[in-house]
Amino acid sequence: MRIGEAAAAAGTTPRALRFYEQRGLLPPPARTAAGQREYGPAEVARVRVVRRLLALGLTVEDLRDRAHRLHLLDADPQPSCGATEPDTGNSTVVARRLAVLDAEIERLTRLRESLAQGAADVPSLNNVAVEPH
Repeated sequence: MRIGEAAAAAGTTPRALRFYEQRGLLPPPARTAAGQREYGPAEVARVRVVRRLLALGLTVEDLRDRAHRLHLLDADPQPSCGATEPDTGNSTVVARRLAVLDAEIERLTRLRESLAQGAADVPSLNNVAVEPH
């Protein structure tokens, strides 16, 4: 199937497929004699996995670091996501992403508390009108 058909089957756009290919998340597809990209069911399944993982909060960089293993999720999109990878002992991409999110939540919580305290210390801030952009 051509790029438009594959994109529709995966629930995305042709532009997204080209982006995933450029970023190494999708291997370069076969080409027709005319040079058009040609996709099969395996590529559509891979794009669906990529989209699910991105929707969960992983980044393109997270996935690119593990692109060589994404094919393992095509058949089973919900494998065990333990704290470490058995072959290396390294933190999984999920554990690292969770740590990044936890740190960002902590930073934003401190920022919110600081703003709330600052507003309480300067009562006139509570009466300042903010114009919408």
